[in-house]
Amino acid sequence: MEPHELDQDDFIAQVQSFEFWFEAVEGYLGDKPYGRDAEVPEPPLDDLERDALVTTLCNYCVGEAAALEASSGLVRLAPNHHAQIFLATQVADEARHLEVFLHRLAELGITDARAEVERRANPGLLAFKERLLRFVDAGDWEAAVFAQNVVLESMEDTVFRFHASVADPKTQQVLEGVVADERRHLGFGENDLGRRLARHPEDRERLAAVRAELDPLVLRSFEEAYEALGLGRDDRPSLGRDYLHSVERLGLTA
Repeated sequence: MEPHELDQDDFIAQVQSFEFWFEAVEGYLGDKPYGRDAEVPEPPLDDLERDALVTTLCNYCVGEAAALEASSGLVRLAPNHHAQIFLATQVADEARHLEVFLHRLAELGITDARAEVERRANPGLLAFKERLLRFVDAGDWEAAVFAQNVVLESMEDTVFRFHASVADPKTQQVLEGVVADERRHLGFGENDLGRRLARHPEDRERLAAVRAELDPLVLRSFEEAYEALGLGRDDRPSLGRDYLHSVERLGLTA
């Protein structure tokens, strides 16, 4: 039976399973070491292009490390087995994302990725990571899932999709595989919180306050990502709207 033909509980059990995850990632990662075709040549980049790409990838590493640490902590907080299993697959996804970005940095000549990430990290992303991990450490499932699987995933999905459209072939293929994962993670967050808010609408006010706290960090990160990617100012609002639509689908007005 096709997943969309199942009732809601059976649908969730299927799409949050390891079996569904394995089939999904095999479909776009099979025969692609480090997320891309092995024969894709290294593109010629001048010094400015290389420096901009390194900075961008370093900040992607910050976001993926934040999601890796947070999703691993959320496994312990998961309210049921299906959510726990899904988050275990997300841990694997986030670890792969971090690995492929680190590998791409190595291809660009970065020999000490940790030091390079620390030097180039976006302050807004670092602040967001700190706040996200505080939600996890406090055992706040709703705020942590919202911050990670809605706010962070929608931001990354938006930026990665744009970057893939203008990137060199190697980076493009890596990003396309990452985006496929981000859409699955975002779907989990919206579904979980949507069901919870339907049962407890009074929680919307608290999550709206969390959103108001995180928005400045996210939007600042957007601006710096746009600049690093060379995106013109006139094009930036449309990408911002993609992010706003994701969080507002849950009825969380700032």
